Amino acid sequence: MYLIEVNGQQLLLECGLFQGHRDETMERNRNFPFDPSKISTAIVSHAHIDHVGNFPNLCRKGFVGNIYCTFATRDLAAIMLEDSAEIQRDDAAFVSKKRAKQGLPPVEPLYTAEDAQRAIQQFVTFNYDRPMPVANGVTITFRDAGHILGAAQVVLDVNESGRKFRYLFSGDIGRGEDEILRNPEVVENVDYLQVESTYGGRDHSPKADSVSELVRLVNETCERKGKVIIPAFAVGRTQQVVFTLHQLTLAGKIPRLPIFVDSPLSVNATEVFRLHPECFNEPTYRFLREKANPFGMENLTYIREVTQSMKLNELKDPAIIISASGMAEAGRVRHHLKNNIGDPNNLILFVGYCAEHTLGAAIRAGRSPVNIFGEPHEVRARIASLDAFSGHADRTELKRYVSAITGDIKKIAVVHGEESQALAFVETLKQMKPGAEVFAPVYRQSVDF
Repeated sequence: MYLIEVNGQQLLLECGLFQGHRDETMERNRNFPFDPSKISTAIVSHAHIDHVGNFPNLCRKGFVGNIYCTFATRDLAAIMLEDSAEIQRDDAAFVSKKRAKQGLPPVEPLYTAEDAQRAIQQFVTFNYDRPMPVANGVTITFRDAGHILGAAQVVLDVNESGRKFRYLFSGDIGRGEDEILRNPEVVENVDYLQVESTYGGRDHSPKADSVSELVRLVNETCERKGKVIIPAFAVGRTQQVVFTLHQLTLAGKIPRLPIFVDSPLSVNATEVFRLHPECFNEPTYRFLREKANPFGMENLTYIREVTQSMKLNELKDPAIIISASGMAEAGRVRHHLKNNIGDPNNLILFVGYCAEHTLGAAIRAGRSPVNIFGEPHEVRARIASLDAFSGHADRTELKRYVSAITGDIKKIAVVHGEESQALAFVETLKQMKPGAEVFAPVYRQSVDF
């Protein structure tokens, strides 16, 4: 969440859910460090839950203004927030059960599905590259960020007391040369920059190497008559993996294995992807128009129903199961891990970021046993990870992104990264932009631009 005060108005840039230890998470997500009813306008760069996830609570607590975003972001946010509301309900039930044993009153969910639906009614959408006045003296333009479907860089053109300047919020920046999406657009004439730093201190392995490694891992697991379990985020990573497996199958590089996408949210998100070809790069758009649905093939099954999901436990032959969540903290993937992590013929393949203290991070770190649903399970399956499928630019790609921006940048705020990554990128940017003031703000810090 970034609160912008300009011309006597308050604008909110992003309203994501904080994720961390339970008590701190509940405190920070329930209580805003400002009065929601005083916010005139909100803007959101994309539909990932750390950017959009707390809008229902914001609206419930008095925000009545517009929430501006791209068309695809609104459609993805609609399914993401409904899914998030179900998780809030289940979390509250779990905590309340524990509190009841201590003689304590129950806790309410952060928000409900009805709250999520009401928030979505406040979303106002327009396309990339369409300047739009959203407040007194403030015009915004969305530029493609290449991160997930509909993701945008937010350009704020500000006229404040006769002073005109351009403020650029990067949002989350994609790597470029994506299988499905366009490259991040170059923004010109920037005076102030607020830039993400998720991988500001390290580089990913080359994409070509990761695709070759994916081919090797799938084929080896197939020869062992094992299953490939891929924990993947429902929005972005799942569609990227499905698209890559489709292309590899067509090229004859992997056998035509049964592939299952087992996540209701992933299924819904993939439907949204098909509705927004305006976000696709030229090769994917052409493939969709001239050949086939890039997210569908005969050996691919999308699963919504729990009964169908449970039947996957009976599979005896090699198969690929893609299931949310990517960090293995929630969703059906935990059931597939429980049922398959003890077989040395199987492969658990991570294709995205796993935060500290998550089940995914524990498995990736080689720990055994690991707790799944509160019970210890020995890890005998092979474990592998491919970071080239990340939706976030790495250090070199972030440097390239900033280098391409034109204008005399006076200040750069480095955000959206673990402390080590953000501070590493601050040092990189100080060398790149010696004339700019570069800093990584701390929580609730106020900065003048």
